[in-house]
Amino acid sequence: MSKTIRPAVVLFAALTILTGLLYPLLMTGAAQLLFPSQANGSLVQKDGKLIGSSLIGQNFSDNRYFWSRPSATSPQPNNAANSGASNLGPTNSALTDAIKARIDALKAAGPVPAGAVPVDLVTASASGLDPDISPAAAFYQVLRVAAVRKLPAEKVQALVERHITPPQWGFLGEARVNVLQLNLDLDRL
Repeated sequence: MSKTIRPAVVLFAALTILTGLLYPLLMTGAAQLLFPSQANGSLVQKDGKLIGSSLIGQNFSDNRYFWSRPSATSPQPNNAANSGASNLGPTNSALTDAIKARIDALKAAGPVPAGAVPVDLVTASASGLDPDISPAAAFYQVLRVAAVRKLPAEKVQALVERHITPPQWGFLGEARVNVLQLNLDLDRL
């Protein structure tokens, strides 16, 4: 019996050390060396103060800023400790009412272009933490932001265009705009 137990215990200990200690330490060290910003959460600082992460959405509600995608996390929007969706289906009246209220809020906030409201401005993402909006959602807000900040709309539109990230490698995902980075550069104008 000891002939079978001893090799099993030795193999278990060796694999525990290899996969439970050495491999994680090696990967953590490689990540810190090769991608230090990403390994530490892609944190964003302003004037030496931590203000967020480029990977987690921020709740912008001031008309001076571009608004992020709505978040269904609780107890507050963009709560990284409670990531999740509302789980409301398209026929649920609570979802329909929330979308109508968000459309009304967008229209009441200031000038808006003609046409349909981009869907990502009125529906929450599955995680509730999406830091990006579509270029269409950013362009939809240009008139409001420009009017409140008393800037030419063309200047704000050019800023949005500079912040469009194309699909990765030209075909993975969709074009997107990181709202936190856009708003930081907007403040620098």
